[in-house]
Amino acid sequence: MNCPDFLNLCAKSFTRLEGIDAVKRLAPCNHDRPHGFTEKLYFMKIKTLAIGLLLAVLVSSASAADGYKKIFNGKNLKGWKVSTDNPSSVFVEDGQLVVFGPRAHAFYNGPVGKHDFKNFEFKAKVKTTEGSNSGIYFHTEYQDSGWPSKGYECQVNNTHKDPKKTGGLYAVQDNFEAPAKDGEWFDYYIKVDGNHVIIKINGKTISDYTQPENPEHLAKMPGRKISSGTMALQAHDPKSKVFFKDLMLKVND
Repeated sequence: MNCPDFLNLCAKSFTRLEGIDAVKRLAPCNHDRPHGFTEKLYFMKIKTLAIGLLLAVLVSSASAADGYKKIFNGKNLKGWKVSTDNPSSVFVEDGQLVVFGPRAHAFYNGPVGKHDFKNFEFKAKVKTTEGSNSGIYFHTEYQDSGWPSKGYECQVNNTHKDPKKTGGLYAVQDNFEAPAKDGEWFDYYIKVDGNHVIIKINGKTISDYTQPENPEHLAKMPGRKISSGTMALQAHDPKSKVFFKDLMLKVND
């Protein structure tokens, strides 16, 4: 295939993206192209579009290479199961998973890790509103109502009256200084490797916890221990509105 044939093939490929008229303007042999449209300008347009496609492929490949997979599609709650106590407290808005209303929990039940895993890395972007409270559970399992009895909770709270703030391992290794601000997106990262749990906010380690052989907290919270299970997001109360997006999971089992 010679160069003009290749470029015409590229132009045809861009039809779906740019529209028929744009492709006509790009085609080197088309008599309808605007006055002053030179071959140099044509090659520059093709090069720009090709670079854009290449970057898109590279970004997609990088995401696949690092092992992370999306667990929220930004469109609906497919892959999630919401508890029946207050299902309307969890919804999708402008590509974001929102928790807002009376207590409810959204449990991941999608295909990644068959929603039952031990060693993993999780990352998401989170935005809190003034006075809001939420949580991210791991090693949990679906239950119809109430606070999840199984698994650990990673706190999401920057200005709620509860003194336990974002990034703490709730009631196990608490954090009492908010590492992020309301109204601003921040990066939330959780890693579990064996009995070791790390929580980072905006790249800074907030919790670094290794579960001992016989944790004292099991006397009051027998289900709060390293095991296996899924993730869950919490709607805490009618005044708490929290946004989540770019939820990604890498299972290391």
